[in-house]
Amino acid sequence: MLPAPVRWLPLFFVAACITAPEIVMVDRATALEEQASGSFDELEQRLYRAGMTPAPVPLTPNQLETLGVKPQPLAENLDATPADRLDDLLRRHCVGEALDGLLTETKECRRGLKPEDQVIVDRANKARQALWRWMKERQPQAPEDALRDAWRKKHLDGVVCGGWVQADDGTWGDKKC
Repeated sequence: MLPAPVRWLPLFFVAACITAPEIVMVDRATALEEQASGSFDELEQRLYRAGMTPAPVPLTPNQLETLGVKPQPLAENLDATPADRLDDLLRRHCVGEALDGLLTETKECRRGLKPEDQVIVDRANKARQALWRWMKERQPQAPEDALRDAWRKKHLDGVVCGGWVQADDGTWGDKKC
């Protein structure tokens, strides 16, 4: 029998042949991986610039009300009747009740009348003139101006509070309630 150190010798040679594989750590992607992943430099620059652009902070309607700002309705005049729209125009001083009994566009309206509002005003004025003709037919002996003045006096009672009304001296002012 062989001495102990010699018996271990073949085992030593077999163990010496087994080596650990080489491990290479790469901190960058290979060229193929870079091509497959693409370049996002332009997108990154746009995002960076967008993040730096100052913008207003959006406020909720409740926050606006606490600041004293009345927010606009989400759907403007969605269910408003022509009479409601006329009242709104009177309150905003875009249209006024003139001395002759007709609605007239005033200079106080900053943006002017929209075409659909002009149609409503024209329709209301035509309806008033038709009413005055009917009143004249019913009372042919009464002067037309007297009938119109009587109608206007009664009509002004129903004008919306704060509506723009022409006084007898020709000046314009809010209707007091």
